[in-house]
Formats: sequence, C-alpha cells, structure tokens
Amino acid sequence: MDGSQIQTLIAMICYIAVVIGIGVYFAKRANESSENYYLGGRSLGPWVAAFSAEASDMSGWLLMGLPGLAYWTGLADAFWTAAGLAIGTYINWLIVARRLRHYSEIAGNAITLPDFFSNRFHEKKKVIMTIASLFILIFFCVYASSCFVTCGKLFSSLFGIDYHITMIFGAIFVVVYTFLGGFLAESASDFMQAIVMVLALVLVLAFGTIAAGGPGAVLDNLQAIPGFLEFFSLATPEIGETGTQIISNGVPLFGEASPYGFISALSMLAWGLGYFGMPQVLLRFMAIRDKSELTKSRRIATVWVVISLFAAITIGLMGRALYPAAFTTNSDAETIFSYIASTLMHPLFAGLVSAGILAATISSSDSYLLIAASAFSKNLWQRLFNKEASDKEIMHVGRAALLVIAILGAAIAMDENSVIFTIVSFAWAGFGATFGPLMLFSLFWKRTTRSGAIAGMVSGAAMVFIWNFLVKPLGGIFGIYELLPAFIVSSLFIVIVSLASAEPSDEMKREFEEARK
Repeated sequence: MDGSQIQTLIAMICYIAVVIGIGVYFAKRANESSENYYLGGRSLGPWVAAFSAEASDMSGWLLMGLPGLAYWTGLADAFWTAAGLAIGTYINWLIVARRLRHYSEIAGNAITLPDFFSNRFHEKKKVIMTIASLFILIFFCVYASSCFVTCGKLFSSLFGIDYHITMIFGAIFVVVYTFLGGFLAESASDFMQAIVMVLALVLVLAFGTIAAGGPGAVLDNLQAIPGFLEFFSLATPEIGETGTQIISNGVPLFGEASPYGFISALSMLAWGLGYFGMPQVLLRFMAIRDKSELTKSRRIATVWVVISLFAAITIGLMGRALYPAAFTTNSDAETIFSYIASTLMHPLFAGLVSAGILAATISSSDSYLLIAASAFSKNLWQRLFNKEASDKEIMHVGRAALLVIAILGAAIAMDENSVIFTIVSFAWAGFGATFGPLMLFSLFWKRTTRSGAIAGMVSGAAMVFIWNFLVKPLGGIFGIYELLPAFIVSSLFIVIVSLASAEPSDEMKREFEEARK
C-alpha cells in the first residue's frame, strides 16, 4: 500500500470512527425499550426523517450501480430509472406519509410494517403478519448482500485487497454498528451520511467535468457512440469470447444501438412504484414526530433525490468520456465513481469521497438488518413462539436474527462478479410488488379485506420470481422490469378477492375513517 492509499484509508477510518461514535451515543436510549430500538420512539424531525429515508433507500447502488449502468449502456436505462425514482419519492411523501403516520398509531400503535398490516385487518390468527415477516426476511437478505458487494468492490478497487476479505469486513462493521444504537443511531448517522453522499457526488462530478474539458467536450466524445446519449436507444458494447468488451487500439467497440421503446421506458419508470412498499422508507413515515412537518420533509427528500440521481448518472456518462476503455464488464464499470475519485483527487479528498460510498452502504444495510431483525423478533418470535417474551428477550432475539441475516447476505455476496444494480433491482421489485399495492389499498380503499391482503402479498411476490426467472428471459416485450407486471397482478388480486369476500367489520371501517380524517 503506497502513501496515497494510506492517506485515503486514514480519511475513511476517521469517518468510520464518527459513525461508531454515533452508535455509542444512542446505545443507552436505544436499549431502554424495543420501541426505541426499532422505531426511535416516533421522535424524528423533518430533516432527519427526510435524509435518513432517502439515504437508507438509495444505498451503494446510487454511487456505484447507477453510474455503472450509465457508463455501460448510456443514458436511456439510467435516465428512465431515475425519473421513476424521483416521481415515486415525491408521490410517496405526498399521499402515503401523513396517513400512514396517523393510521399506524390508530392500528394498535404499530412499530413495524407487519404489525401495521396485521392490526389494520384485526387479525386473530397472525397470517398476514407471518407472511409479511417472511418476505421481509427473504428480500432483505438479498438487499443486504448488495450492500456487502458494494463494500467488497469499493475496498478492493481502492486498495487492491482481496474482494472477499473486504466484503466480510464490511459486513462485520455494519453488524457491530447496528447492534449498538438501533433505529435512532441509524437515523442520525443516515442524516450525516446523506450529506456526505450528495457532497461526494457533486465533488466527483465537478473534478471529472474539469478533467474532461468541460460539458461540451464530454458530449462531443459520447455522441460518437451509437445510442449512448439517446432516450429511446441503448448503446451496445461488443463482447468478445472472454465475456469482456472488445478494445481495438485503445478504443472500446460498440455495435449498432439497440431500440428502446415506450414499453421499456415505462417498465423502468415503474421503479417509482417500489417506494410504496419499501419498509425502510415507510418506517420513517411511521417514526416522524409531528405530522405537520411532513410537507417540509417531502420537499427536502425530493430535492436531495433529484440532485443525487442527476449527479450519479452524469458521473457515469462522463466516466465513459474520460476513461473509455478502463472497464470492460458491466460489473467492473460499477467502480467508475471510486476510480475517478482516486485518479483525479488528492488522497485525503478521495478518502472522504470514498467514504460517501461507504456512507451509502452503511445507511442502507443497517436499515435492512434492523427491519429484518424486528420482523423476526417482534412479529414472529413474540407473536407466534413466545407471547410472554419480555422486552429484553425480544431485543436479544432480534440481535441474534440480525447476525444470521447478515451471514446469509454475506454468503450471497461471495460472488465478486455480482452486479449491484441487478441485485438491488430484484429486491426492490420484491418489496414493491409484495407490499406496495397492499399499502395503497390499506390506506385508501375501505373495502380491502384480510383475504384480499393475503392474496395481494402472495401473488405479488410470486410474480416477481416467475417473471424474473421464467418470463423475462424470453426477451422482447417480456423483457420488461418484473416490478410492473407483479404490481398489476397484486393489485388485481387485492380487488378481486376483497370484493369476493365478506365486507370489513364496522370497527375496521371506523378506524379507516378516523385515519382518513
């Protein structure tokens, strides 16, 4: 390790120390009760709620996956994905946040998503709670693995250390940190990490644009690549027998641009639908201290998301102009952000920028682990296995579950050729289709029944797997993102089964009306 790498490492270690300090600071308060540990006592202010929701949502794929996608195939896929996310962020804060915050208190003071759904439909046999908890465990294992892949790629690309060693180290760090401070520490550090993330994006974008000779020079270079800067075409890297892009005389080769039709754009816009089912975002809505502050949070969150997504995509495009032949696989292209930082910036600044990637990873993985652990300890262990479990026992079980989930996530992340964007897109579709339609119908359709809720969750999750593994490989019109068909199928099942089953009880209707007011 040379002097520059040592300086970069020092900057990152300082950042890690600050994050651990936040966990230690909140440890005492978090351990007072399971409600404090898992929901922070509903005490989040508007800035912390907004920043922590978006930081935990975006994860390392914002700084690695999205720039890598733009670097590899150009503007179209990345732009339509970002547009869907920006629109989804705004609408979610606009129509879901206030009612969920109020309804979660009315529905038995629910502190987890499975709690809310189960209480909303007045379950005696906890079927909805069990199904929701199991899907949370499944998809958060996948989500956590994407964060661990990010850690592995980051440290491996910066310091030349073996991917598997750095990935495991990242997983251990996240587990220790989440053990300490729970939801409050996670939210407070997410606030800081959201600031670090957006500063890192802006800095790398500025340094890269200057090095490339300005925006005009970047555009001139990229226009020579067929379909690279078009909204309805995809650039097509020519792949050789080794599975890497062919380089001729230092120039990467591209084939003819692939058509990118309206259906493809619509399927990527469907990323925005995922927000309605994202536990890590919905939990912030439930935890905000005052419903009147949600308008401010919505504005803060939307501005942060738009700036971050724009910068991430532009970095990927600019990276192809600056270093056209640096990365020859989709997986390797996801390190373009850290490559620009380490190549163009002073090592200390590069370390702080790289800490932005680490910030994104930590802010997401701690949320994923904490929510999955709460699903097991509060919704499965206490409700199904030991109804007399003490608060302390629930927290011990939750931490044990957290450790197991982290181990499973690390096992999935052992493949160093994993593409972060692909992993995240599958987990995002899983949550979006499993919980998104049910959340909207639960909040806005009084006629929704318990049977409809169960049918919607199961059908949505099943369609994600069916479409991704069986239908999508057929290509053509079937190559659309699995979230869109799965979301539609789940919505249809909720409506059809609800109308075919007995109406909700008068008490459920009364609670619905109270939440609406």
